[in-house]
Amino acid sequence: MSTPIERLSTLTIGTVEFVSPSEIKVILETDAPQATALNTGYPNRFPRINGYLLIPNESGAVVGLIVWLGVERSPFPKRTGLKDFGLIDLPFPLRKLALTPVGTLMSVEDRGSGGTQLKLVRGVSVFPSVGDSVLLPTDEQVRAIIEAHGENRRVKIGTSPLASNAKVTVDPNKMFGRHLAVLGNTGSGKSCTVAGLIRWSLDSAEKEKLRIKGDKTANARFIILDPNGEYSVAFKDLKENVRLFKVSEALESGEHPLTTPAWMWDLHEWSAFASASPGAQRPILQQGLRGMRAGVPATEAIAVKMNRLFRSYKIYFEQMTATGISAYQGFPGNKNTGMRLRKLCEDIRSYSEKTEGAIKDRLDELCDYTESIVIVTVSGTREYFNDFSETQLNTVIEKLNSVVNSISLPAHIGLANEDAPIRFSVDDLPEYLESLASFEGGQTAQFISSLNIRIRSMLSDPRLKPIVNPEKQLSFEEWLTNLIGADGASNGQIAILDLSLVPSDVLHIIISVIARIVFESCQRYRKLYQKELPTVLVLEEAHSFVQRGSADNEIHSAGQMCRETFERIAREGRKFGLGLVLSSQRPVELSQTVLAQCNTFLLHRIVNDRDQDYVSRLVPDYLGALLKELPSLPTRKAILFGWATQIPVLVEIKELPEEYRPRSSDPEFWEIWTGEKERSINWREIVNDWTGNTADGENKDKPKE
Repeated sequence: MSTPIERLSTLTIGTVEFVSPSEIKVILETDAPQATALNTGYPNRFPRINGYLLIPNESGAVVGLIVWLGVERSPFPKRTGLKDFGLIDLPFPLRKLALTPVGTLMSVEDRGSGGTQLKLVRGVSVFPSVGDSVLLPTDEQVRAIIEAHGENRRVKIGTSPLASNAKVTVDPNKMFGRHLAVLGNTGSGKSCTVAGLIRWSLDSAEKEKLRIKGDKTANARFIILDPNGEYSVAFKDLKENVRLFKVSEALESGEHPLTTPAWMWDLHEWSAFASASPGAQRPILQQGLRGMRAGVPATEAIAVKMNRLFRSYKIYFEQMTATGISAYQGFPGNKNTGMRLRKLCEDIRSYSEKTEGAIKDRLDELCDYTESIVIVTVSGTREYFNDFSETQLNTVIEKLNSVVNSISLPAHIGLANEDAPIRFSVDDLPEYLESLASFEGGQTAQFISSLNIRIRSMLSDPRLKPIVNPEKQLSFEEWLTNLIGADGASNGQIAILDLSLVPSDVLHIIISVIARIVFESCQRYRKLYQKELPTVLVLEEAHSFVQRGSADNEIHSAGQMCRETFERIAREGRKFGLGLVLSSQRPVELSQTVLAQCNTFLLHRIVNDRDQDYVSRLVPDYLGALLKELPSLPTRKAILFGWATQIPVLVEIKELPEEYRPRSSDPEFWEIWTGEKERSINWREIVNDWTGNTADGENKDKPKE
C-alpha cells in the first residue's frame, strides 16, 4: 500500500516556471504522460486544452485551466542520479504548458457525514511560487471541480467531455436570476440549448415539488418571444403546460390570438409608432391619451389646461412678491414683470375666445386690469417699463385666483395618467386629438393632421387591426392571466409568442409593449406583496431588437424604444424577480448595456472575428485565452462561465430528441434536389393565404411533405 507521499509523487507531472495573476507557466517532466495518464485511477487524456491541473499550497490547491501547449528548445535536462548528469548540453525539445488560475480546491468539513469533502472556491487567495509541483487531479478531484457540489445545483445541462463526462449542473437562481446570454453562430445549437434549459429546469422542479408537496405542477413562468416561430414544436408534448399565441389568421385548435391592444400602450410607445414630434404632436398626444383614459370629453380637457396655466401664473407672481421690491422695481425687475404680464394678457385673449359665461367675464376683467398697470415708455428702439407696486401685483394675484376658482374641473380628473392601462376606444382617439387641436388654435391642427393620418392608417390596416385593435377585447386582468400565467401557473408554465407573422411596422413595438408590461407586473407584485414573482423572459434573435445605438434623436424610434425597454429590464429586473435570457448569433450588434448586465454566458461556436473580440471584452482578462477555442467548437458544445458556475467549463449540452428541437434545422437541399424527399408547390394556395382570398375555389391541396 502506497503512502500519501508516494501517491502524491505519482501524480506530479511538472514544476512551475513562471507566475502572474493571470497566467502560470509549467515545465513538464520528461517522463510525464505523453497522451494518456494512467496514474490518476482512470485513463485520462493528457495534456488537453481546457483540461485541469492542480498546484498544492497551504490553503488547498490552485486549480489551473490549460490554455496553451507547446514545445520549446531547452538545454538537455540534468537528471540527478543518472550517468548523463552534466555530460550533455545540447538543445532538447522540452514540453511546456500555460495555465489560467480559476479557483481553489479545498477540503471542508461535511456536516452531514462528519467527514470531509472537496469544495471548489472561486478565485485564488494564495498563488504558487516558482518550482512548486504541478499535479494531475484524481477522478474524485475532477468531479469536485466540474460538478461543484452544492445544494442549489439542481439542473443538469450536460457533461464535461474533458473530465470523464462529469455532470455539469447549475443553480437556477443564479442562471436565470442574474440574466443569461446564449451566443453562437447559426447551427451551433443555441435554440436547442435555450429550449433544453427551459425543459430541464421544469423537469427538475416538477420532480422536486412532487417529492415535497405530492403535486408536480411547478409554479414557474417562462415567456418566450419567438420572432421566427421556432419554438411552437419544441414543447408539443407539454400541451397542458404551454400557451401558444399566434396572429389570429394562423390560429389552430388550442392556440390563443396574439394581441397587444393599443389602449395598453404608454405614451412612449404611441409616440414611437406615430413618430410624434416633441414640439407640438407629443404634448397633444399626451393630453389626448390622458383624457381618453380618464373619460374626459375634449371640451373638459381644455378646462384642465386653463386651470394648470393660470395656477402657474398665480404661483409665479406670489413668489415675486415674496422676494421683495427688487423683483418688480428697477431694472431688470420691472422689465421682467412687465413682459410676464404682457404674456398673461396674450394667454387670456387666446382662452377668452373659447369660453363663455362667468369664466369669460373674469378673464376679460383680468386682462383689462393687467393692461392698465403696464405702462411703457418708448425711446428710439427700446422700451422702458414702469415700476410696479406690491398692491398692483396682489390685485393681479386675487383676480388670477378668482379665475382659477371659477374653472370647474371634471370630477374624475387625476384618476388616470397617459400611461395607465385603462381601456378606451382607440377608434375615437383621432377625433379626440382633432378636438383638442381646435381649442389650441394656430398651426396645432395642421401638426395633428399628420399624426392622425398615421394613427388612422394603423387602425385601418387589416394586418395590424387583429393585433392592436381586436374585435374581441379582453380586460387587462384577463390579458395578464393569459400571457404571464394564472395563480400557481395553473394554466401552464410556458407562454410562446409566435411573432413570425406580426407585420414589421409594429414588431418592435409589440415586443417592447409585452416586455414592459411583464416588467411592470413584476414591479407591482413586489410593491403589493413585498415578495418577488420569479419570471423568465426569453428573447430570440436578440440582436434584432436590442441593437447597439445612442439616444441622440429627439424622436424615439420603435427600435430605440425596444432597446431601452430591455436595457431597463437588464439593469433592474433582478430586483423584481424578472430574469432575462438572450439568444443571439451576432453579439457585436447587441446593446453593451444589456450584455454587461448578463452574469452568465453560454458560448457556442463563434467564427466572426468581430464577434469574438466583442465577447472577449465581456469576460475578465484571465479568461481571454479560454475564448480562443470558440471558432472550433462543434455543435452542442459550449463554454459555460459566469455567476452560475464556479469556474469556466467546456460542456457538452444534453441532446434533445429531434421531435422536441426548435424548428431551426438546416434546409435539406440535396435530398430535395435528388428526389429523396418531395416538395411540390401550389402557388395559388400560397397567394390565397397571402392575400386573404378564401373564396377562390381552385385546388387547396397542401404540398406533399
